[in-house]
Amino acid sequence: MKTVNIRDAHKEFKKYLTDNRRSNSTIVAYGKDIEQLVSFLEELSKNHIHDVTKEDLEAFLAKMTKSGYTPKSISRKLNSTRTFYRFLKINEYVTDDPSLLVAHPRYQLAAPRILTPTEYRALRDAATHDPRMFAVIELLLQTGIRIGELAALKLTDIQKEDLRIAPYEKHLERTVPLNKRAEEALNKYINVRPKTDSDHLFITKSGKAFLIRNIRTAVERYFRLAEIKNAKVNDLRHTFVAHHLKHGASLVLISKVLGHKRLSTTERYLEYVKDRAKENGLLTEL
Repeated sequence: MKTVNIRDAHKEFKKYLTDNRRSNSTIVAYGKDIEQLVSFLEELSKNHIHDVTKEDLEAFLAKMTKSGYTPKSISRKLNSTRTFYRFLKINEYVTDDPSLLVAHPRYQLAAPRILTPTEYRALRDAATHDPRMFAVIELLLQTGIRIGELAALKLTDIQKEDLRIAPYEKHLERTVPLNKRAEEALNKYINVRPKTDSDHLFITKSGKAFLIRNIRTAVERYFRLAEIKNAKVNDLRHTFVAHHLKHGASLVLISKVLGHKRLSTTERYLEYVKDRAKENGLLTEL
């Protein structure tokens, strides 16, 4: 077993995440979580990772709870810690993983925010005069893809009646259908897309890739313009699921399109959808 200073291990961990093509948002979130852990351990004079115990990790999470973090945030910090320990084991810095002995806090998942037809039509109307954002919103709404997957799209990913979704973090490559609304919105945007050497589908006026954080900010701006309250970008994905469940698409089909690893992830939406149509195996436009 090799020895390593905790601070040095943290630096190597961030490089490990980058080398494994984790998203910028994941790298920032995990980096911050482990920075907090490292600072806490240094306060305990635990300067080498093999000195850290299960009790130390529990004390760290207890301190975070006392500092006002929610059970959901604490659970994420534990996930970050477990990913950190997986990296440590791969590099033979530890043989045991005390994070696996620490229990996740219990918390109840909040009900997904599902936009009404009136709301998503208002959102669409608000972006009508912005071809790029109209296409972004239409694509998120009509395909249910994740914002990170949308930001990573290349021009070559647009296929006839389909969209290729490249592997993203732990999610495998898949193909999702493009309906008429999504195709029309994409074509209108591509016709006015700035000329650039970048192969990213969505770009800025200067020809650079349209980053996740900027996409999120722009969509949230249109939520405000449309006077839609308490909505976030991921709610377009929730709305996609609810719409198709209501109109008779099968759980298996929706799960496949969304790239869910487990059918149970899709099934949880059933309690929020009433009066489902008879299952027909079709995807319809929103």
